[in-house]
Amino acid sequence: MTSADAPASPTRPPLAVSLAAFVSSFDRFAVSPLLVLVALDMDVTLAQALVIASTYYLAYGVSQPIWGMLSDRLGRIRLMRLSLIAAALVGIVAALAPSLTILIIARTLGGAFYGAIVPTSLTYVGDTVDEEHRQPALADLMAAIAVGTALATALAGIIADLVDWRLVFAIPSVLAVISVLGLARVPEAHRVAQTGILQTIRTALSNRWVLIVISLVFVEGAIVLGVLTLLAPALQSLGVGAAVAGLSTAAYGVGVIVTSRMVKPLSRRLPMPGLMVIGGSATIAAFVLLTIHLSIVTVIIAAFLLGATWSFLHSSLQTWSTTVLPKVRGTVVSLFAGFLFAGSAFGAWAGGILGERGEWTLLFATTAGIAVALTIAVVLCRRAYEGPRRV
Repeated sequence: MTSADAPASPTRPPLAVSLAAFVSSFDRFAVSPLLVLVALDMDVTLAQALVIASTYYLAYGVSQPIWGMLSDRLGRIRLMRLSLIAAALVGIVAALAPSLTILIIARTLGGAFYGAIVPTSLTYVGDTVDEEHRQPALADLMAAIAVGTALATALAGIIADLVDWRLVFAIPSVLAVISVLGLARVPEAHRVAQTGILQTIRTALSNRWVLIVISLVFVEGAIVLGVLTLLAPALQSLGVGAAVAGLSTAAYGVGVIVTSRMVKPLSRRLPMPGLMVIGGSATIAAFVLLTIHLSIVTVIIAAFLLGATWSFLHSSLQTWSTTVLPKVRGTVVSLFAGFLFAGSAFGAWAGGILGERGEWTLLFATTAGIAVALTIAVVLCRRAYEGPRRV
């Protein structure tokens, strides 16, 4: 076959891969408006109920190196199908959990299994889409993730108010099974031969740019995803119901959907540091606004701005992670996702301590300050990376 006869490289992720990422996102973000209801139903404090979210994120994060190495060996699609089956099973256990302890265990396992989906789908895009089209393709994937986020945060509170919070944990299990069937028709990506597991990790962690990227995304995870989890409880502390709080934070998903459409045209005009500045500025503006005043309106605006952060800042870091060390891309992307959600777990835990005390203004002001430092660091690091050839 000549090069002229070769099939064109895809420019967007397969629908089934996007669906799997959607399900993972739905499961991850549905918990936020449920935390207060779980605390009331199981007669525990908000801080205790927050363990459901923080352990989920922690399991999601620490499992990433394992998923990365397995995807390099088993195949991206095969791994996603197996992990979705396992996630569906533990999701049913979570829906039926008779105690907080069992619920925490089931959700922690769910975080570990669903943790395989997004980084593996990102790696699949990195494997199959050329670098010229990769960031727009990743933006398409993030749009699917954002739809899952928006629907989860919007519907979870309504379902919990009208029916039961347990139903919210069962819905992703059904969607996961549908995803497994869809992935059966998606071809595997070509993978290069791999060295031993320890050597793969050593190769990734010995690269200074890998270390820089995963450190930056840890901080991003803490201030964006970690604190985002607390926006609904912050509103509920003012007496707002779970349904309204969930709908308010759903603006995050809407923000990702709307602003991700801007990434493709702007990426043709602006270098990556310029996109990073846009995303970082949105983060700063969101938390400054919440520091000034906490209300339904400001949470909606801030959540939308954090969606812009995800589209511009996170998509840039994500694209960077797929190109920094291609020979062990699966491991690097898994480390990237692992540090993102380890940061999320830390942010939810640390923010939860302040939230339990009602110190929401201090939480948002501190987060705004960290966002300023992160934006400066990300832009300077990327410019240095684009300078003389990196090691």
